[in-house]
Formats: sequence, C-alpha cells, structure tokens
Amino acid sequence: MHCFRKYGSTQTASTRMPGHVKLTIYHGLGNLPHFNPEIDTEFPPPPVSDFRSQLNNSAGVIISTPEYAHGIPGVLKNALDWLVASGELYEKPVALFSASPRGRFAHASVIETLMVMMARLIPEAFVNVSPPLGIGNGELQVTATADLPTRVERALAVFAKAIDLPYSESKFAAGADQDHRDQEPGVDAGVRN
Repeated sequence: MHCFRKYGSTQTASTRMPGHVKLTIYHGLGNLPHFNPEIDTEFPPPPVSDFRSQLNNSAGVIISTPEYAHGIPGVLKNALDWLVASGELYEKPVALFSASPRGRFAHASVIETLMVMMARLIPEAFVNVSPPLGIGNGELQVTATADLPTRVERALAVFAKAIDLPYSESKFAAGADQDHRDQEPGVDAGVRN
C-alpha cells in the first residue's frame, strides 16, 4: 500500500512506518507555482500535474508541518490551494503531525483547510508535540517527548488501519485503543481520539 507524505521531518515516520506500507516523500512543494485559478485549467503546470498524480496514487496522506507565525508555512498552504477544486484529498485518509514546540495554531489551521476540502481526517493518528496550555494558572504543561517515537509508531499503526491495511501486523494494534483510554483528561497523549 502506498502512503504519501507532503511536508516536514521524515526521520521518525520513515523508520516507524509499518513494513507493509510504502512511504513516498514528496520533495516538490517548492516547485509548485503560486496558486492562480487562471492557470488551473484542464492542463495545469507540470509540477501541479505531478503533485496531483502522486496524491491520486496514494492510499493516504501524512502531513507533517512546523508552525510559522501562528500558521502553516506558505509553501504548504500553496500546495493545499492547488488541491481545493481538483479534489485529490476528497475522502482521502489524512494524518497530521505537528512538529513545532508550540504548533497548536498550525495544527488548527491545517485541520480547517482539510475539512473544507473534505479530506477524511484520522484524528486517532494525529501527533502534536506541542505542550498543551495549562489549566487554571495558565502555565504551560510540558509534555514529555521521550515517548515520541512510540507515539509516532502508534499513530502510524492507526493510520495503516484507516487506509485498510492489515492493522494486526503492528505491534501496537492490540494496545493502542487501551492506551488512549488511560490518558488523563486535559493531557495531550499525542494520538488523539
């Protein structure tokens, strides 16, 4: 099964991907022209055609993005703009990895854009390394990142299940659901229900 990853750090995801999933990393976001509906015709620019073709050939998409100025990087927003009317993400399973220490704004922004595009978001496969805002006194609660590789592996196993892959092949298949129920309320578990 083919999985497509659009942006961000690849090291952890590529080493933790279930063995039966092929991860394709797209390196061409910077080659996409600035979105312009006047050139989004039956024959769009070649980089756009290639990008859309790769998305069409994937079973799912993982977006890993940092946060810049409380939003997603312009190159990612531009890429998403090229997909709004063409529909490559319509009902396509999407996992989101927010890779910034304070990435909650980017996370929310990309979710909103993907919802407009009617992508099939898989929140159980989201990983957000941002520390959640504290309750009461407003101080930050720092979430331990020592378990990040485990959280990523668990999220990828859930994502593999969502794209109709043999979930039972993952070592986390049996324990993933129980681990989510054991999390304390208000603490970011990294993989969300």
